Amino acid sequence: MSDPSDWQAGGCLCGKVRYAIDRSAVVGQAHCQCRDCQRATGSAFATFCFVPDAGFRAEQGEAKGFTVQGTSGNDVTRFFCADCGAQLYSEVGVMPGLKFVKSGSLDDASWMQPEAVYWCDTGQPWVAMPEGLVRHATNPG
Repeated sequence: MSDPSDWQAGGCLCGKVRYAIDRSAVVGQAHCQCRDCQRATGSAFATFCFVPDAGFRAEQGEAKGFTVQGTSGNDVTRFFCADCGAQLYSEVGVMPGLKFVKSGSLDDASWMQPEAVYWCDTGQPWVAMPEGLVRHATNPG
């Protein structure tokens, strides 16, 4: 069992939806430059950490989900606040049992250190990703 101090709080812009993640359970951190993430964030990429379902707990409110079919043919569901629209996390059919928690929704994301970037083939040419990241043309695998 994790130490209670390992839990990191997060939530939406208006504060109606709140959650917490167990930082000791985080299994990876990355950026995604796929066109869906670009459209969903209104930016050039999404940044997130991968957390097993057991390392995630809803604490207040209920996130709304929007599902699309990913390039794999499996569902990708993005969860957000129905009131303010802030993105919170995603669930991806090809990686069941994990939440992809959006770093911008964490109360403190200063500890994040993404190791990889996905979908470099659709990355915007005006964005320079940091050196040292593992780069994937599309999804890894």
